[in-house]
Amino acid sequence: MSGDDLKSRIAGLMPRAKADLAELVAIPSVADPRQYPPERCREAAEWLVAAFTEAGLPDVRLEPTPDGSLAVIGHRPPPPGAPTVMLYCHYDVQPPLDDAAWTSPPFELTERDGRWYGRGAADCKGNVVMHLTALRALGDDLAVGIVLAAEGSEEQGTGGMEEFVPPHADELRADVLLVCDTGNAAVGVPTATTSLRGVTNLVVSVSALKGDMHSGMFGGAAPDALAALIRMLDSLRDPDGGTRIDGLDCGGAWDGVDYDEKQFRTDAGVLDGVELIGSGTVADRLWARPAVTVLGIDCAPVVGSAAAIPASVRARVSLRVPPGIDVGAAQRALAAHLRAAAPWGVLVEVEPEQAGAPFRADTSGPAYATLDAAMREVYGRPMSRQGQGGSIPLCNVLARTFPEAEIVLMGVEEPRCLIHAPNESVDPAEIEHMAHVEALFLSRFGRG
Repeated sequence: MSGDDLKSRIAGLMPRAKADLAELVAIPSVADPRQYPPERCREAAEWLVAAFTEAGLPDVRLEPTPDGSLAVIGHRPPPPGAPTVMLYCHYDVQPPLDDAAWTSPPFELTERDGRWYGRGAADCKGNVVMHLTALRALGDDLAVGIVLAAEGSEEQGTGGMEEFVPPHADELRADVLLVCDTGNAAVGVPTATTSLRGVTNLVVSVSALKGDMHSGMFGGAAPDALAALIRMLDSLRDPDGGTRIDGLDCGGAWDGVDYDEKQFRTDAGVLDGVELIGSGTVADRLWARPAVTVLGIDCAPVVGSAAAIPASVRARVSLRVPPGIDVGAAQRALAAHLRAAAPWGVLVEVEPEQAGAPFRADTSGPAYATLDAAMREVYGRPMSRQGQGGSIPLCNVLARTFPEAEIVLMGVEEPRCLIHAPNESVDPAEIEHMAHVEALFLSRFGRG
């Protein structure tokens, strides 16, 4: 089938893509039973089983994973001697967070200013619909076998799919893994994500007194645990705000597509007059260097606070780690830095949390060449390469389990989508164009 035929077919399928996405977005598949009933995640999983079966995969089923979530696993055998491609996505979504911050209901797909709004419209139900649209456009014109792997707890980070993959390696094995949970650098800029930062979190607790003491009677001599913690956390940054951790290389340069500073300010919602932190290009800071963030502090709230010196406080600190840095070594360096920075002999306890390693894709294989050609045909420009500040722990599991496979990260989630935030949206043109890219890839890879 020619590229023009595929383009025409996909354009004709876009009303159905919108209807599919509306049905999926209407299912609040938040994989957190404390907030949403687990039956809604099962409902979404069953929707995927029916949709991918109808789209041409003859064997699609639900599989329980160790964290209690359901994976949607499907297969279509390859033509004789042909390779197999895995299509990955996840059907669970982030909670809406602040319902009042949404301009339209989060679980109702709403078109506004040419975009489709709703929780999961991009991350990652938009990618589910991209897969379905590509498969429907192709019909039987597939050059490859297909393995479908749709995850049901990716947003919760509870590791169901990561634990599921190794013991099920034989049924999931593929030559190319299309991990579709990222997107283009900008609308109309075809992009593969080739680098993911890892992440490590820890909780640091500071104690200075046996109990809170009256600040009028003891303030000025009694050590303040919160003041100590503030000094410790401030020591993690240079004067320009860049990350500084003793024993950790916080330099690094990105060699892929840049991220325009003005566009970044818009995408990140930086207020007028507020400076960006750190040095180097925006891409350097996002994708090639460690980045520390204080996620939360436990101390007395402003409302209801007393005239008392805090005896003990704690903070949760996160460190994003680029490829080339061992995440365990980074965690140890962060803990040692905080201990060394503690003033006045205050007592410090550090509790490490789960860590995820960074990931870098090998882009030298035939899959990337085929993908680049498909992107050139659809977008009229070569494939760009970007990093991602977020982490996808499954990528490292896939790389270890299938060391010979090519791993490609792509999808519909460009920066204006505001994934994880209120008013998440997707540009339908990205669904249409990336479905075309995927269809070209699946119709041509392995045919020489």
